[in-house]
Amino acid sequence: MMMQLLHFCTPILDPPGFILHTSSFALRPLHSNLLNVDSLLEKVDQELARYEHPLFRFSTRSAGSGVLLSIDLREGFGVEHHYEITLHEREIENRQFPWTFQKLLYDCLHDFIVEMFERNPQMKA
Repeated sequence: MMMQLLHFCTPILDPPGFILHTSSFALRPLHSNLLNVDSLLEKVDQELARYEHPLFRFSTRSAGSGVLLSIDLREGFGVEHHYEITLHEREIENRQFPWTFQKLLYDCLHDFIVEMFERNPQMKA
């Protein structure tokens, strides 16, 4: 049976049906990884529920072994813009997730706004 080192996604061989998780070096059944995606999505949704903004809509969905965070402008601006970022399992399971999520969200919002420039000095004519 193949083992997976979660933080580096490097397959290693070890006891059948178990995954080695690098942060704790704990063995856990391989099938728990599939169930874990739902808990990751729930954890991100719970954290995201703490944020509300009059200009932006946030949504999430499962994406492989992580969670895809989408940011869109709310309706009524006459402009459509979409931004996505994938949060990986190691980021979501980190003890500092609430703080790192806030930093990531604010960085994404900054990028989102900057991407909307129609003209700036760095753009080639």
